[in-house]
Amino acid sequence: MALGLDPDGETMREAWLYSSIVGMLIYLSTNARPNIAFAVSQVACFNHSPKQSNAKALKIIVRYLFRTADKGTTVKTTGKLELDCCVDADFAGLYCCESDENPTSVKSCTGYIILLGGFPLVWKSQLQTEISLSTLESEYSALSQSMRTLLPLRQTLLKTVQRIALPSALLETFACRVFEDNNGALLLATGQRITSRTKYFTIQCNSITKRIRTKRQKAPLHRIVVAIVVTIAVVVTACIVNHE
Repeated sequence: MALGLDPDGETMREAWLYSSIVGMLIYLSTNARPNIAFAVSQVACFNHSPKQSNAKALKIIVRYLFRTADKGTTVKTTGKLELDCCVDADFAGLYCCESDENPTSVKSCTGYIILLGGFPLVWKSQLQTEISLSTLESEYSALSQSMRTLLPLRQTLLKTVQRIALPSALLETFACRVFEDNNGALLLATGQRITSRTKYFTIQCNSITKRIRTKRQKAPLHRIVVAIVVTIAVVVTACIVNHE
């Protein structure tokens, strides 16, 4: 469940510094624990004036980390130069968690993870800056944001590969793929099928399709059909289990 504003809530009365703990959790979520990325992004929104309810949510994350200290992320490399991006969006994820008068209540959440040879390189979870009017738009906005991270990484990887001596068999495995689980966003990105319902975000559409169709920056999009791949993309858009 998302964490909403608590304007009438009790002021935080804990002895520890809220922003300091949040900073530690941000470091941890961006370096070793992608599964808490969404939860940390939620508590980080209240650094300026934390309430007791926010402190309670922070404690839940810490308890979760304490009880899973002996757990880890199992990484199985593929042995190939495959740069994969799994992206997902949570449409209006804060609805009913925030006041109806707050525009944030209907904002969607973007989550994506980029892997090289099966090893996670970059992951992110954050609210979208604009309000999406449909699931298609929220998914496409997430796709657009992830592509802006993926393409520079791809270019850096290409330059690095050219400068170091790698076996030819390994070089032949080079691929860059983007996995999208929304048919509408997939068709819009690959086919640029702009209609009266989608033309209001034409700028984003042109930005992505231009790069997909350029031979120098191929990033073929494939619909996700493997359940475990969907889980990898969704994990950074969902909050952790409540550990009381």
